[in-house]
Amino acid sequence: MTIMQPPVRHSLIERSIETLIFACRWLLAPIFIGLAVGIVVLLIKFAQRTWELLTHVLTADGDSTIIGILGLVDLALMGSLVIMVMFAGYENFVSKLDLTDHKDKPSWMGHVGFGDLKLKLMASIVAISAIHVLESFMNVEHLSNRELGWSVGIHLTFVVSGVLLAVMDRLTVKAVE
Repeated sequence: MTIMQPPVRHSLIERSIETLIFACRWLLAPIFIGLAVGIVVLLIKFAQRTWELLTHVLTADGDSTIIGILGLVDLALMGSLVIMVMFAGYENFVSKLDLTDHKDKPSWMGHVGFGDLKLKLMASIVAISAIHVLESFMNVEHLSNRELGWSVGIHLTFVVSGVLLAVMDRLTVKAVE
């Protein structure tokens, strides 16, 4: 005959500690608000670069125009990256955003887990790095071979890191299945 043990109850101290730890996730909220401020800063820089591009459109050569447009693309990618980190990070670590009825809710919201976020973040970094490498080659006459080598080397490091991260993520998923 076995004696039935009563269900294990959390002590008041343990429950208080767990509640406190769980509530600490809200300490991330100001960080995500700071990222929203970062979007405003990117918007100001985007407007500034757009103005510079427009005021020199008749006097700039083709390469300068392309470099200017690549700078705008770079800022747009960075802004998209910050939005993605802000939304997915908030939803994964703080609280779900209640936007079920919002007509403009991006389809990826609520579906980007931490692993997906890492891969998307790395892909964005690779794209931004590629734009900088392209800008370097468009400006090749003003850069030394050493600067170009570092630019390409850093970009390749990002590419290899992204591929390795994707492989590790895939191996982790297969190991769980």
